[in-house]
Amino acid sequence: MSITGIVVSAATAALVVIGAGSWLGYQRLSAGDCSGQVRLDVTAATEIAGAVQTAADAWTKGEDAQVDGVCVKVNVAAVDPAAAAAAIAAKHGVSLPSVNGGKAAVPDVWIPDSSTWLLRVSREAPGFVPTDTVPVAGSPVVLAMPAPVAQQLGWPAKQLKWSDLLGQLTAGKSLRPGIVDPTRDAAGLTGLLALGGAAGNDAAGATRKVRALRELAANTSSIRQDLVEKFPRTAEEVTTGLSAAPLSEEDVLAYNADKPPIPLAALYLDPAPAVLNYPFAIMPEVDPQKSQAAAGLHQALRGTTFLNALAAAGLRGPDGKAGAGFTAPAGAPAEVATAIPAGGAAAQGTSAAAQAGTAISQVLGSWAAITQPGRVLAVFDISGSMLKKVPTAGGLTRAEVTKRAAAQGLQLFDDKWAVGTWFFSTDLVGSQAWQPKVPISPLSSARTQLNDALNEMQPKKTGDTGLFDTALAAYKTVKTGWQAGRVNSVILFTDGVNENDGGLTEDELVAGLKKARDPRKPVRMVIIGIGTEVDRNELKTIADASGSSSGVFVAEDPAKINEIFLQAIATRTGA
Repeated sequence: MSITGIVVSAATAALVVIGAGSWLGYQRLSAGDCSGQVRLDVTAATEIAGAVQTAADAWTKGEDAQVDGVCVKVNVAAVDPAAAAAAIAAKHGVSLPSVNGGKAAVPDVWIPDSSTWLLRVSREAPGFVPTDTVPVAGSPVVLAMPAPVAQQLGWPAKQLKWSDLLGQLTAGKSLRPGIVDPTRDAAGLTGLLALGGAAGNDAAGATRKVRALRELAANTSSIRQDLVEKFPRTAEEVTTGLSAAPLSEEDVLAYNADKPPIPLAALYLDPAPAVLNYPFAIMPEVDPQKSQAAAGLHQALRGTTFLNALAAAGLRGPDGKAGAGFTAPAGAPAEVATAIPAGGAAAQGTSAAAQAGTAISQVLGSWAAITQPGRVLAVFDISGSMLKKVPTAGGLTRAEVTKRAAAQGLQLFDDKWAVGTWFFSTDLVGSQAWQPKVPISPLSSARTQLNDALNEMQPKKTGDTGLFDTALAAYKTVKTGWQAGRVNSVILFTDGVNENDGGLTEDELVAGLKKARDPRKPVRMVIIGIGTEVDRNELKTIADASGSSSGVFVAEDPAKINEIFLQAIATRTGA
């Protein structure tokens, strides 16, 4: 199974909480005549909403659509998952990075197109714990290509791989790829996860990944409809129009249903394509009566009426099988990946959800670094403890693994970024704890200077950690040069606690940060702890005083600092 399949499968299994138990409770309460009505509001992804309403209407016409003698009325609203996620996140007091909106109503039941949405909301708002979350449909993520372009690559006879696509993207071939913004689209996110898995985790893989992401970022759309309109409509446009994009099988079927002059081919790449899995998520605020009604609706969505309605909408059942009238795209495999995780929920747990969430954060962090240019001051701890060796990194020192992570991060940032560098310890410039190395400058002119500064980074053997003084000075520096239209931030790497005789106390630091804050000029303070000697509470105090978008991220194993760095870029919250 591909990394995308693992992530979605883990997300599904780890989020399943009830399901069958709720249905049994519903059955016990459904006897008797109606004595009133309970309204169940369902928000569903646009492509599945009609099928859900059809099945719900058929169910509510039956005698068993009752809860404790009260009849159930189901109202289904078709809402883009990104808009629904923004609204649900806002209700829980958080926001999803790069996902705007939030004006949609918060439903009783949410059926997004992927469990990745549930993971992203819960990662930002730990109090968001929906129940049920069992998939009700499935649609494999494919590589959509104009049929003539796909034929040139050997389709449909040849089985292509995600690594083949990666090779095309990184070798300067004539492929003109595109993607729906993966921060707003589950199919786009799934495609990025698959490409990341194909690239590998070594230095060469990181380079391949960066080049592929930049190719995709050059042709990004915020919504699917905008992207599919870029596919060629005439033979002449085949050589200039969009030639590849990760979409769902349903997207390809819907596009070809209009019988365009140049149809799309759906390429099911190897490893097995991941599946948009349409989880049935009962919101945590729902009262017991509505929860029982939701369980009854979910049972109705397990029947033939719903499966056939899914087929009419170009969707499969969660087991990969399709209802009457479903015609798979040319070249589709006889069996597609299932949306139901192998082994069920009992086989996986919260650790699987954590791993899936981490994979998503890392790929979105890479995407953000390339597509959302910012202005950042990178501040590196060069105290004596940074000379400690890291057994899991082949004996490299903490400073060396940090330097490598920073170099890879710098490679991600394109020339639209502005980056500066400081080092800090104690008494680096007289009694000053920090030493400016490169002022915040456009990478178009300062990339070489920044790389040289990183190469010069050498810990001070007798140096302590002037964390508090440095954090305040860095915050003020970024605020002084604040620029609208960018994320202005400090990224501070440290492996210890504040130790600076004569420096600021914690109370003085907090007071200074709060005084410096200006809601019109927000500065994000991202603190990355290295190793087990940091004080997470101390770091969190600094982040909290810096503003709501700040966060703390700790790499207890310093060898994994690069992964933590990507998570820090992707999300607005930390420890």
